[in-house]
Amino acid sequence: FVDIWNNSALFNSLRDLDNYKGKCGICEYRRICGGCRARAYEETGDYLEGEPYCLYEPAASRQTENRHEAKSDSHSPATNDVDKKLLHLIQSEFPLVREPFRDLGERLGVSEDEVIARIKELKDKGFIRQISPVLDPRRLAYRSTLVAMEAPKSHLEQAEQLLIDHPGVSHGYERDHKFNLWFTLAIPPYREIWDVLRKLCDTTGVATVLALPATRLFKIGAYFALDDEGIGSTGTQFDGALPEEVVLSGLDKKVINGLQQDLPLLREPFSIIARQLGISDAELLTQCRSLLERGVIRRFSASINHRRIGYTANAMTCWAVPSGKVDEAGKKIAALREVSHCYERKTNGSWPYNLFAMIHARDEDTCRKIADNASQETGLSNYI
Repeated sequence: FVDIWNNSALFNSLRDLDNYKGKCGICEYRRICGGCRARAYEETGDYLEGEPYCLYEPAASRQTENRHEAKSDSHSPATNDVDKKLLHLIQSEFPLVREPFRDLGERLGVSEDEVIARIKELKDKGFIRQISPVLDPRRLAYRSTLVAMEAPKSHLEQAEQLLIDHPGVSHGYERDHKFNLWFTLAIPPYREIWDVLRKLCDTTGVATVLALPATRLFKIGAYFALDDEGIGSTGTQFDGALPEEVVLSGLDKKVINGLQQDLPLLREPFSIIARQLGISDAELLTQCRSLLERGVIRRFSASINHRRIGYTANAMTCWAVPSGKVDEAGKKIAALREVSHCYERKTNGSWPYNLFAMIHARDEDTCRKIADNASQETGLSNYI
């Protein structure tokens, strides 16, 4: 027994936590927890894979989309047509069925196992971040806002790391402006936005911060095409009204909590989550579709690393628009394929711009041209 304990290749591989894969491999608690190796083996055939029943999302996987806008990721196009078609399908609408990879395979003319293998490879290459639901925080009564910070260069890296580690922060960018850190913040209804921002400022030495909550919504959601015909992004357009809170049942809340993880790459991935929650596959999928219909889930899809597929530039463009022209201008700008997000936001004495749009393109010059053309078409001259 002593010889097996000391010299077994299996035990030695388990002792070396750098061998762990998936979420367990990047989890900050792996030296405390390590995940259940038996469950990993049962579900994947690999005892070093991530713990399939763990609902915790490691801090490393919650990182803001890009720490530095200027330091873009290396990128290369997906190299074959099947991968391109697969990326098209899973970023627009992932099948909410018991065997989703079989469904995708039938559409692509390949086997279920090949779909799983291709998605795993696309993840390993950095094209796909994860497959999971995109929730609407307003439907969940969360408070959200766009935040701009003027961070001293001496404190910039510290501020960025703090944002990366904060569970309520997403879509964080360093931008070329006096206000050089921009991010979205969503917090539970029992917390106050300014309490959170004051704590962030005190910790990072940031002196000036702006909270710019949305007042109207014209478009949200990105779809990044991989061909020359679709050189931008498309998303759901709205009439301007912000989503309202939805009354959630106990089962709703249970399912929402359980779904907030990267979907396992197994033949019946929803079965894993259903077992974690103590409900049947059918109940879980019915609840998923219901949450989607009620707008709690905006979409269930793959999150694509747009830089890896060639969209290496994005520009947050802001216009100062008279109140009587916001509706017309917002709808026109939202109709552009290259625009993924378009909001009217509150202004203040330090920031007079009220109409915001996120523009995506393959280079910075194209972003600027799109913003200039949008300004000309809407007759708006005061923008940044």
